[in-house]
Amino acid sequence: MNFSLSHSTGVCNAKLQITGSKSETNRLLLLQALFPGFTIANSSSSDDSEVMKKALASTSELIDVHHAGTAMRFLTAFFAQMEGREVVLTGSQRMQERPVKILVEALKTLGASIHYEKKEGYPPLRILGKKIKGGLVRLPADISSQYISALLLIGPSLEEGLELVLEGKITSIPYIQMTLSLLERIGVHTHFEGQTIRVNPLTKPILSEQTVESDWSSASYFFSILSLADTGSVDLKSYLEQSLQGDRVLMEIYEQLGVKATLGHQVLQLKKVKVDLPEILEWDLSKAPDIAQTIVVSCLGLGIGCKLEGLHTLKIKETDRLQALYNELTKLGAEVRITADSLFLAPCSKINQNCSIPTYNDHRMAMAFAPLALKVPLIIEEAQVVSKSYPTFWADLKQLNFEIIQR
Repeated sequence: MNFSLSHSTGVCNAKLQITGSKSETNRLLLLQALFPGFTIANSSSSDDSEVMKKALASTSELIDVHHAGTAMRFLTAFFAQMEGREVVLTGSQRMQERPVKILVEALKTLGASIHYEKKEGYPPLRILGKKIKGGLVRLPADISSQYISALLLIGPSLEEGLELVLEGKITSIPYIQMTLSLLERIGVHTHFEGQTIRVNPLTKPILSEQTVESDWSSASYFFSILSLADTGSVDLKSYLEQSLQGDRVLMEIYEQLGVKATLGHQVLQLKKVKVDLPEILEWDLSKAPDIAQTIVVSCLGLGIGCKLEGLHTLKIKETDRLQALYNELTKLGAEVRITADSLFLAPCSKINQNCSIPTYNDHRMAMAFAPLALKVPLIIEEAQVVSKSYPTFWADLKQLNFEIIQR
């Protein structure tokens, strides 16, 4: 399903309810499976969270997580400690190209029994659940935080808890801190100092309702929309002043791009304002890599350049996001350079119209490029891919006067 997008007025006003964070939801779903008895409010309606729920409830030997990378990592750890349970954990073709060896080896040092069904280091995995006592694990610190969080989440269910030593420079700290905060909420004692994280075993969980904050990654597209609009204001619910999500840095970044953000009474209000734009926006996104695509497209639409660093994890996402950005930005007429962990976009005065943007089975490619329709008509291919994280995205864009025609 391809969509033609355009916008004739340049005016964007709306009040929207954003789905709960899938990062928080998936962590809480796993903790709920380990420690039943608490409920989850404002949970994500994303495909990824639905896959996670279904997998945790399944009694089948074959568990297919499709494109859900978080579910693959978290469920690998979850099933490894489920004594007596045998499963084959698999996913889409792309998922079978995404490495999981670091996590598997870490679990094996704790005593887990995991075998590769096809290529070593990659799904599908055959997991023979065993009683794992816990103890000390060492991991490279610059890996995806999902590997680290997968281990931390099962830590309180292990007899000896978990002591995790991270070697090297730690990246994606906000996601690690999110995991630890959610553990603390249900009564787990954790300690994070220097390179070492300690998670104690939990015997008596707190079973009160856990509320998921709305997703800041999803909010990023409205920051982008208002930066490119002529005028407008968007209110987004339900956001907390004390957020666990690293993508909250959007408020600081987009202040330079003409979007004033205020937060109060669980409403995030975004307003278009006039600012002197930087010629080149420079930012280290190692703590919030999921918003890189959104920011690059905003800069293209504003005619300014950007230099983004800390992007090394983008190469192993739903697609190689750095290469995908290079392909599509170049098609639109931009000058782009990429390395293994950075992207440079030169200022661009003219954007090619009616380009067709493939989405590479990546929800963020579709949503990041959509706001550019405020500047030029374009086509988003396989537009339904947004359901992975934000099923109502296109309906919400229509409320902002985007003209969307199915082709």
